Amino acid sequence: MHSAAILLSSISNYPPGIHLFHSELQNFHPRLNLYTQPIKRMAFSGGLGFKISAGGTTAASGDGGGSGFQTLREYMGRREEHVGDELVVLFSHLEYACKRVAALVASPFNSSLGKDFNVAAAGSAERDKPKPLDIVANEIILSSLKNSRKVAVMASEEDDAPVWLADDGPFVVVLDPLDGSRNIDASIPTGTIFGIYRRLVELDHLPTEEKAMLNSLQSGTKLIASGYVLYSSATILCTSFGSGTHAFTLDHSTGDFILTHPNIKIPPRGQIYSVNDARYFDWPEGLRKYIDTVRQGKGKHPKKYSARYICSLVADFHRTLLYGGIAMNPRDHLRLVYEANPLSFLAEQAGGKGSDGKARILSLQPVKLHQRLPLFLGSPDDIEELESYGDVQQKVNPGYDV
Repeated sequence: MHSAAILLSSISNYPPGIHLFHSELQNFHPRLNLYTQPIKRMAFSGGLGFKISAGGTTAASGDGGGSGFQTLREYMGRREEHVGDELVVLFSHLEYACKRVAALVASPFNSSLGKDFNVAAAGSAERDKPKPLDIVANEIILSSLKNSRKVAVMASEEDDAPVWLADDGPFVVVLDPLDGSRNIDASIPTGTIFGIYRRLVELDHLPTEEKAMLNSLQSGTKLIASGYVLYSSATILCTSFGSGTHAFTLDHSTGDFILTHPNIKIPPRGQIYSVNDARYFDWPEGLRKYIDTVRQGKGKHPKKYSARYICSLVADFHRTLLYGGIAMNPRDHLRLVYEANPLSFLAEQAGGKGSDGKARILSLQPVKLHQRLPLFLGSPDDIEELESYGDVQQKVNPGYDV
């Protein structure tokens, strides 16, 4: 048996000088404290192979005190990753913003934010409009990216147009600030999805609105990093800088994201499909035939497939990344810029594939900021088998809205 002393405190290791919330973002429920709490100590004993010091550092038992875990910042500092200092700064601010979103999503008072929260900008016609969680999350991340001074433009699913932040910012960030927000009241997992590009300096001479849009409509092949943050029983940040896919779990005792899933490799084939098959009779013949075949065990894999569907894109993709199989939405529903490209980048870096049912997602050139398309993500053998059925894209949506 080993013992460990754990320092319990709220997250406080954010970049110095950062002012994440605008003044209007501090009008939360009086009992909703997203800031520092008094420090408490807790000791426990158990079958741990490591000791956690009061300062939050870890050391493997019997290793002479060497570090047992690696934080996200330490990982980014490795020379073989070729992650420059500017991207490290950007990630530190993005990481902090996602911790704040995680705290917000987990708060017992988040259901009242839409009722109690009003826009405080003077003269705004939106002053009395409620602020649902996805919009609050969007403003949290926008503020953090702006404070980093490393982002030229941010394009978000919540905004009609990209927001230009800094003329000298080297990066472009596209994101879905809170995917699955409609599930929060039922405590179903949600997530943040993001992609990072380099600013196209050859467009600097153009008017602000035009260069902001063109920078945001880059092909997925130009991504230099992408990731998602899963807000669930654990808060997990999964990312890639172009050399594999890695997942980091938030240690609430220190505020660090710890590397827990290095170099994720999606199985070549899984045994799980994830889709809303209540829409079965609206599907094209090819997709119905594929699903009928694999769940009867008559496809290229002899075992019968099981269905697992959360209706939260980040959660369904996270499970697929770890266990294999295929996660899909066959409708023209998911957004190429904010969702399909970043997740397909992660899938490919893990040895998987992202497809619209006919073509590689990353090869598609976005033509509209909020462009929608079908999305199929998962194990390479499963994606190839699906595509072999031809007609798998659902082009009609009878009886329900997109």
